[in-house]
Amino acid sequence: MELRTPVSDDVRDAVETLFHGQKTLEDVVRWGLAQKPVRIVEDVIIQDEYTHDVVIRHPSGVYLAYDAT
Repeated sequence: MELRTPVSDDVRDAVETLFHGQKTLEDVVRWGLAQKPVRIVEDVIIQDEYTHDVVIRHPSGVYLAYDAT
């Protein structure tokens, strides 16, 4: 996990805990669908033909970017 903006310790801990439970992109989508309100993938950024960044908003307001290959 790499933080690119300062966040509170509570947000950092919540995001770290979340990341440890997510092993696949399916885990990310299932987590988002289980949230109230639902968190859907906000954007997919194509890096090259094999690599994409998947962006989803965390309830704390920070955006999470997942590197998917």
